[in-house]
Amino acid sequence: MNVRERPVHSVAQLLPRVLRSLEHGPNVPLLVLRIPERAQHAERETLDAFLGAAERIVRKGDPLVHEPGSNWFAIAMLAPARGGAAKLTLDARSALERIAATMSLVIGRRMETGWWPIASRGDLDSFESTIERALERGARERERFEFLAMVGHELRTPLTSIRGYIETILDDGLDRRTTRRFLQVARNEALRLGRLVDGMLDFSLLDLGPQPAPGVTDMGAATRAALEALAPIAREARVRMQLRAGEGLFARIGADGCMHVLLNVIENGIKYGSPGGRVAISLERQDPFVQVTVDDDGPGVPADERERIFEHRARGGSARATPGTGIGLTIVRTIVERAAGSVNAQSSPLGGARFVIRLPAGKAESRPDPS
Repeated sequence: MNVRERPVHSVAQLLPRVLRSLEHGPNVPLLVLRIPERAQHAERETLDAFLGAAERIVRKGDPLVHEPGSNWFAIAMLAPARGGAAKLTLDARSALERIAATMSLVIGRRMETGWWPIASRGDLDSFESTIERALERGARERERFEFLAMVGHELRTPLTSIRGYIETILDDGLDRRTTRRFLQVARNEALRLGRLVDGMLDFSLLDLGPQPAPGVTDMGAATRAALEALAPIAREARVRMQLRAGEGLFARIGADGCMHVLLNVIENGIKYGSPGGRVAISLERQDPFVQVTVDDDGPGVPADERERIFEHRARGGSARATPGTGIGLTIVRTIVERAAGSVNAQSSPLGGARFVIRLPAGKAESRPDPS
């Protein structure tokens, strides 16, 4: 069938079909897609993309809905599910995301998506409101998914570090002093993990409220702690980590936020650098900032991706098949900018990527004289 031959229903034409379905079964999932900007000149192109995607993904009995002049497109899932089973929420989400991805590839525009369970005639009588509710629902679901992805990403590093040190203690005949040092690192990571869980919303991209005043962090000590925590990961990848740091470098950023930033950027160098290669970290004072530079010898980040990799859930093309959520660098930028700093990606003299982090310089917090 030519995609232009598949009928497109108006809301008025959809109404009796949905009402008949509601008389004999459960709610009718309505899938909604919308072009964020109202581009009337692209309506025919977008409608063709919608019809083409729907033809391959949804069933013949699921009517396609569009009103001329509008920037939304919808599908009512009326056809019986395979085997007579009730339509599942997962079916709606899966079909919606596949159609949106296909349309975006064809028209080169991002689609807003969402779905809504039509339960009564009122959902159709106020169809524009139903579309808005569907898109709001979709946005909330994506926020929850992205927040959970961020939680998983942030928990992975301390858990890997703890596991690596404990496995080393169990498998290797270490002396008492080394065993104690490794246990101390694992304990510190466990404590940080607890703080991370307790304060996860403080680091969430969904929490953009006022932030507490930052503390002052010894950048040299924080970087050495980050390298020690990442040692098991670097050892597994056969990557050498090198640090060059001056003394007395303090930055106005909270200790946990600073550790998040350092762990994410250095681990990024380990993951995307060359196997058996090296990651070089340097700290220096560049008034009024402390600058942290992380270099790796991997494939690097193409110039046209160096800004995009900091966007929410974006991953650079150089990531290839390396697993990840594509959210770590977004967290890095969020934390750094909340501390009034900056972060950017460049080319590295090692041949790979260079990340430059600049944080406002601070002074060591003075302690009261015990006398």
